[in-house]
Amino acid sequence: MIPVTTFAGRKIAVFGLGASGLASASALFAAGADVVAWDDNTERIAYANSAGIPTADLHDIDWARIAALVLTPGVPLTHPTPHWTVDLARAAGVEVIGDIELFCRERRARGPDAPLVAITGTNGKSTTTALIAHLLQTAGRDVQLGGNIGTAILSLEPPTPRRSYVIECSSYQIDLAPSLDPSVGILLNVSADHLDRHGSIENYAAVKERLVAGVPTNGCAIVGVDDDWSVAAADRLERAGRPVVRVSVNRSLVDGIYVADQQIMQSRAGGAEVIARLGGIGSLRGLHNAQNAACASAAALALDVDRKTIQQGLSSFPGLAHRMEQVGRNGRVLFINDSKATNAAAAARALTCFSDIFWIAGGKPKAGGIVPLSEFFPRIRKAYLIGESAKEFAATLEGKVAYEMVETLERATAAAARDAAASSLPEPVVLLSPACASFDQYPNFEVRGDRFRELVHALPGIQAN
Repeated sequence: MIPVTTFAGRKIAVFGLGASGLASASALFAAGADVVAWDDNTERIAYANSAGIPTADLHDIDWARIAALVLTPGVPLTHPTPHWTVDLARAAGVEVIGDIELFCRERRARGPDAPLVAITGTNGKSTTTALIAHLLQTAGRDVQLGGNIGTAILSLEPPTPRRSYVIECSSYQIDLAPSLDPSVGILLNVSADHLDRHGSIENYAAVKERLVAGVPTNGCAIVGVDDDWSVAAADRLERAGRPVVRVSVNRSLVDGIYVADQQIMQSRAGGAEVIARLGGIGSLRGLHNAQNAACASAAALALDVDRKTIQQGLSSFPGLAHRMEQVGRNGRVLFINDSKATNAAAAARALTCFSDIFWIAGGKPKAGGIVPLSEFFPRIRKAYLIGESAKEFAATLEGKVAYEMVETLERATAAAARDAAASSLPEPVVLLSPACASFDQYPNFEVRGDRFRELVHALPGIQAN
C-alpha cells in the first residue's frame, strides 16, 4: 500500500467502494486522513465497515469541512450527468479527484525521482502497459505495474528513486487526475469510444491528450500518429515545447519510431537504425501489436534500456490472457484464445494475423454483427457458431464461409480441433475470437477464455503454452 500522507489530518470524502475506492480509502486512512466513505451498493458499504473504513451517507455530511472528494473512475464526472456527489462537492467548492491524482501528489512529495510511465489510448493500453513492465523487468528494474490494468495504483509499493511505475490509465482516470505528470507518457491512438461518458469525440480526445500534455520538459511524450486526433495532439505538444516521439506502423518517419518489414526502426537526422525485430514473436502478431511494441520500445529507450535488452524482452513477452493468447499446439495446429474480442473491430485484429482459420465465433451479439468482417472471410476455412448470435452470423456467412451450428464452446472446440487436424493446411489455427459479448453463456470474457483454455488443454496430444 502507498499511504497518502498529503491529506493527513484533513477530512476526505470517498465515493465508490470497488477495488480502487477501497484502496484509496485505506491509503488515506492509514496516513492519518479523516475519511468518510460511501457507495450506492449496501454490500460494499458493509465490506468497507468490516475493513475498518468509516462510512456515512455523503448526502448528510458537512461539505464545508471536506478537503476533497475522491471519486471512483466508474462514476460519471460530467456525462451524461454528474453524479450527485460531484454536484454536492462542486456546490461547496470541493475539488473532485481520483486515485491516480492521489498517487501523483504522493509521488511528488515522497519520491519525485521515481520513474512514472503512464499509458493511454483507445486500443492496446493493457498489452503496451504489460509489455513495458516486462521490458523494464528484463532490464533488472524494480517495477510496479497497476492502474486500469488490474491492481489499484495505491495498492502498489511506495515510491523510491529506483522503483519504476508502469500505469495504464483510462479516460475516466485521466479526467480525475488534473496534475498527472508522467516521466514518460504514451498516447497510443484515439478513436470514438465512451462517448456516453464524455459527450463527444472532441471531449474524449482532449481528455486522452491530457496524459501526454502533463509530461515535464525533461520527460518524454510518445504519441502514435496513425490517426488524425493523435497527429493533432503531437503537433500541439511540440508547439508547446514538449519533447515528442512520434510512432507509426503505417509509414516511415523522418524523425521518430516506425515499423517496417517487421522491424522497429528509429529515424533521426542521420538516418534510420533497427531497434528490434518482431518477426517470429507469437505474442506480438499483427499491426496493432506492432504499434504496442513500437511504443513500448520507445518508452524503454527513454528510460535508458539498451536495444539488446529490448529485443530480449520483446522475444520473451508472454502476452496477456484472452488477447491473442497462444494456449496450445498439436502438431501443425495452433490454438489461440482471443476471448477479449467482444465486437467485430476487435475480432478483425485477430483475423488479420492468420491465413487458415477455424473460427469459433458468437455469443451475445453487438450492433452490426460480423458484416464488417467480410474482407476476412477468405481466410476462414470454417466457422463454428455458438450462443445467441449463431443464426444471425450463419445468415451473414451463408454462401461465403462454411459453418457449423454447434451452440456451445465445448462442441465448437472439439469440432474445430478435429477439422483443423484433418486438414492438409500447413499452419491451421483454431481461433476463439467471438466478436460478441459473453453474457449469454458466461459472466464475462475472462471466464469464457478460461473455459476455452481448459478445453484445449484437455485435448489429446496438446502441448500447452
